[in-house]
Amino acid sequence: MPKIKTCKAIAKRFHTTTTNKLTRRKAGKSHLLAKKAQNRKRRLRQRTSISRGDLANLINKLPYI
Repeated sequence: MPKIKTCKAIAKRFHTTTTNKLTRRKAGKSHLLAKKAQNRKRRLRQRTSISRGDLANLINKLPYI
């Protein structure tokens, strides 16, 4: 059996926790930061987990994670 290729673009954007859950960065922290409140930017700094609907699509693209 040949090895399954990992989608490298997705592998760079998602990370696993010690309990094998996938985490991602929150959107909205790359530009136009002057008008956003400090509390909002602080919340955007944190990582969040993947929803169950998106998890099924990611498992196929990341076979070894």
